[in-house]
Amino acid sequence: MLKPTLRQLDILEAVARCGSFSRASAELHLTQPAVSMQIKQLESVLGLALFEHIGKRIHLTAAGQETLQAGRAIGRELLNLENTLAELQGLKGGTLTVSVASTASYFTARLMALFRQAHPDVRVSLNVVNRETLLQHLAENSVDLALMGQPPEGHDLEAQPFMDNPLVVIAAPTHPLAKAHNIPLSRLAEEPIVGREPGSGTRSAVEKFFAEHGLTLKAAMEMNKNEAIKQAVEAGLGLGVVSLHTVQAELAAQHLRVLDVQGFPLRRQWYLVQRHGKRLSPAAHAFAQFVLNEAGQVARLEETT
Repeated sequence: MLKPTLRQLDILEAVARCGSFSRASAELHLTQPAVSMQIKQLESVLGLALFEHIGKRIHLTAAGQETLQAGRAIGRELLNLENTLAELQGLKGGTLTVSVASTASYFTARLMALFRQAHPDVRVSLNVVNRETLLQHLAENSVDLALMGQPPEGHDLEAQPFMDNPLVVIAAPTHPLAKAHNIPLSRLAEEPIVGREPGSGTRSAVEKFFAEHGLTLKAAMEMNKNEAIKQAVEAGLGLGVVSLHTVQAELAAQHLRVLDVQGFPLRRQWYLVQRHGKRLSPAAHAFAQFVLNEAGQVARLEETT
């Protein structure tokens, strides 16, 4: 009896993730006919169609969804086997793939530099992405670990807090509230807020905090980069709510000011996240221990430099 090959399952995963045969073929460095042929052969083996065409787009059938999930499970088990064998061999090097929420990138560079000093033979791949993409990386098992804010429930993830992540309200030094003290939250609700896009961890935390006090966030502009938010606030387009870790340089240069607002800073945590049950490679395990033990010290260095 013929069985699906690992290559066919890999190609299925690429087509499903990319949403088209042409983009998958470019990613896999194959011709589009070669990709189509592999999918047709896999459908022949299984006896069911894996994709259906609706308009100009392709979608997985029910059989395609089941096959995709099985293929990803097989991929995870093979990766676990690879990591187990690496442990038995006592490898000193290895590879490490980490995805980081864009807000965490401000301290991650120093964290990675210190880790590489201790483990110079480890090859590191670092992805700085938004929250939605980071969760996708974890779901696809394409990364070893992730650094992010509070992960959502129901995503089959394991999360360990490793460092405080205080959210603060920032303003231009010339803003009328810049020198005020103990500003009521109701007063803040009157001000236009330059914030992150819906779905971001910071945006969700701030909206929840306002709702708990019977207030609504007055969102003036939405941006998907913290740098853009800081520049907009500095230009006087509104107030911003950001992680304190993202504004150390601007505060030192007096380009921005943290406002004294009731209830702020919002106390949140940074989390080290991995898929539930994932067996970490020696390199990934070493990095996880490094983050849990050293990240707080790195953050203090950032605040004093």
